[in-house]
Amino acid sequence: IGHACAFLLLTEPGNDLFSLSPTNQARRLGKLLSSPNVPGPLFSPAGDPDTGLPEKHPGKWDLLLPPGHNLDSCSYCIKYLTFLWNLLFSVLGLLILAFGIWGLLDKESLVSERIAHLGSDPMLFFVLVGLAVSTISLAGCMGALYENICLLKFFTGGVIAFVILEILGGLVLYSLRHQIKGSLQNTMLVAVLRYQDDPDLRFIMDEVQMGLQCCGVESYQDWKMNMYFNCSSPGVQACGVPASCCLNPLENGTITNSQCGFGALGMEEFAAQSIISLGGCAPQLSRWLHSHRGVLSACFVFLILVEVGGFLLATKLLADLAFARARGRLAQAGNSTGPTEPASAAPWAAGDQS
Repeated sequence: IGHACAFLLLTEPGNDLFSLSPTNQARRLGKLLSSPNVPGPLFSPAGDPDTGLPEKHPGKWDLLLPPGHNLDSCSYCIKYLTFLWNLLFSVLGLLILAFGIWGLLDKESLVSERIAHLGSDPMLFFVLVGLAVSTISLAGCMGALYENICLLKFFTGGVIAFVILEILGGLVLYSLRHQIKGSLQNTMLVAVLRYQDDPDLRFIMDEVQMGLQCCGVESYQDWKMNMYFNCSSPGVQACGVPASCCLNPLENGTITNSQCGFGALGMEEFAAQSIISLGGCAPQLSRWLHSHRGVLSACFVFLILVEVGGFLLATKLLADLAFARARGRLAQAGNSTGPTEPASAAPWAAGDQS
C-alpha cells in the first residue's frame, strides 16, 4: 500500500521525477518513502510490521476480528477440539430449548389465561436448562474459534457453576432419598386424582405406567379415587382405567385403543390381569431405581467427567493464548529496542550509489 501511494504521489502533475538522472530518482523516491505521510508497513511505528495495520489496543474486545495469536500445532488441536466439544453441547442445548418451547406452545401455556401457572409447568424446566446449556456452550464455541479470552473465561465459569450445582443436587437427592420416595408417591396420587384435568400430570402418569408396566400408585384399585373412573360415575369411563394400564393398548400395532381399560375395575382380579397391569407404580419405581442405581451413578459421573473435560480444554487453551500473547509482546519489545537503519534513503538507493 505504501509503495502504491508513493507511486501516485510521484506521478502527480508537477512531479518531474522522470526528468532526473537514475541516481537522483532513487534519492527522491527514498525521501518520499521515508515521509510519515506515506502509509505502509515500513513507516507505521505503532502498527504491525508484518501487515502494516494499526496495532490493536490490548484492552479492546473485538469478536469479529480473526485470531492473531501465533499458536503451535498442539495448541491449534486443542483449540478446534474445544470448538467441536462445545458445538456438540450447543446443539444439544438448542434441542432441549426447542423442545421446551414447543411444549409450552403446544399446551398454550403462554396465553394470558394460563401465564400465571407458568412457574409450575414442567416444560419451563427444559426451557431454562436448554437456554443455560446453549448459552454457555456457544460462548465456549466462539471463544475457542476467535481465541477470545473473555468468552473462554465466561465458559469456564459457567462449567464450574454447573458442576457445583450438579454435585450439590446429587448429594441432596441421596441424603433425602426416603423423603423423595414419599414425595413421588404423593405426586402420583395427585396425578391419579387430576388425571383428566392436568395434561402434564396425565402425560407423566401415562409414561410411568407404560414404561414400568404398572397401574395406579399401590395397585390398579387406586383409580377408583378418580371421579371419572369411579364406578359411581355416570360417564362412559366409570369402572375403567387409563389405556396406559393395558397390557396391549395398541390395535393392529399402530392405533391406541383408548377404551381398552373400560370396565376393568368391575372385573375379578383373575379376569382383569389378562387385560391390565395389576401392580402399582410406586413399588415398581422403587425396584427399578434400586436395580439401576449403578447405571444412574455411572451416567452422573460420566456427565461430570464430560464437563470437566471441556473445562480442562478451555483452561489449556487460555494458558496457550496467554503464553502466545506474552511471547508476542517480548518479540515486539525486542524489535522496538533493536538497532534501526536510517530512513533517509531507500535500500535500493544505497545500492545504486555503491
